[in-house]
Amino acid sequence: MNKYMALLEVILAGRDCLVAGDSCSSDETCSPRLRTLRQCVAGNGSVKLGPGARSQCANAVTALLSSPLHGCQCKRGMKKEKNCLSIYWSLHQSIIHGLNLVESYPYETVQRDYDYVRLASITADSDVGMTTVNRCLDAAKACNVDDLCQKLRTEYVSACIKPTAKSGLCNRPKCNKALRRFFDRVPADYTHELLFCPCTDTACAERRRQTIVPSCSYESAEKPSCITQMRICNADYVCRSRLAQFQHDCEPSEASANGCKHENYGACLLAYTGLIGSTITPNYVDNFTSSVAPWCSCSASGIRREDCDNFLGYFTDNICLRNALVTFGSETDPQPTLSQSSTASPGLSSSSTNRSTTSPQETIETMRNILDTIIPTQGLENEQLVGQSTLPSSSLPISASPPSPILQGLLLMLLHLLNNGH
Repeated sequence: MNKYMALLEVILAGRDCLVAGDSCSSDETCSPRLRTLRQCVAGNGSVKLGPGARSQCANAVTALLSSPLHGCQCKRGMKKEKNCLSIYWSLHQSIIHGLNLVESYPYETVQRDYDYVRLASITADSDVGMTTVNRCLDAAKACNVDDLCQKLRTEYVSACIKPTAKSGLCNRPKCNKALRRFFDRVPADYTHELLFCPCTDTACAERRRQTIVPSCSYESAEKPSCITQMRICNADYVCRSRLAQFQHDCEPSEASANGCKHENYGACLLAYTGLIGSTITPNYVDNFTSSVAPWCSCSASGIRREDCDNFLGYFTDNICLRNALVTFGSETDPQPTLSQSSTASPGLSSSSTNRSTTSPQETIETMRNILDTIIPTQGLENEQLVGQSTLPSSSLPISASPPSPILQGLLLMLLHLLNNGH
């Protein structure tokens, strides 16, 4: 059995873009075609190509579509993620002089649906007689008793609040890197409860808004143009890939029963968290509603106003994302209807859409509470979580495109051998 499982791992490893890239580079036929393609997409397709060059590019694309590079994928947060993504985008450039090659996005497909195990209150035994459940506080406590969650959360908070010696301001790049590590490596059962927990008052909502330490990772003195932020994002392989995943997994559809074209709330929220720590980091815009958006504006977008509005609308006017957020925050997980337009948190007034009016003292108190929950207490060390994480420790890569005939044959052969007890 072990040798067949090892065979399966070898087969599936061939879908890894790093492995596929190495395979192509060592092949005398594939390697020159890959070099040609990279020249074709230099400068994001800005280089003018003559008729002869266009023909060579088209031939290279056609040949590489039957190579291991086609259908290869990357794992979010993996080692050498940028290298893996650079290989993917060399073949899947958005537009190569009229050749549209977009299929999906570089990352492994998320198969799990919106079916998270709620983290039960880890202080339930000591809170006998208390009926109030604060899922945001419970989520913080649950994170504290998980070694990985507690470690990486402490790391990002420390990185985001520590001022630099030169400017006295936080180190935003270091803060964003630590945030990406947290949301990429900690299971969603912890990260989603911290970020999407329901609130019934403004103090709770402000605490939730402060989860990513927005003063460092999110806000700035002025709101930049969303067009500028999009351009910076598209120039970075990781940010471009995270945005592609978000736009795919959170694609809205009025024809869908739950508002999502792919009918998977879990995948949408996971794609949303993938944007945190990037140029277009989203967050709650206030402590009155569950409205989210990146820190940018379309006021100075000029002739690209429509593009800008479409980008921002994916956060502010997206029924799929809105329903995913509201459903996660519901105790009973009812399916929101397509007509549901309010994004207010349960129990919160939606009469104000202005930015948070929290006083400085409230903000300081909120940050103190966040820091307090990061430091485990003696009582918490003896508590155990109810249930285990529903996320597997490692997931098998799933191609966005159908497996090749050779791969199908190998998988069928392996399945036959397993069924016959070999």
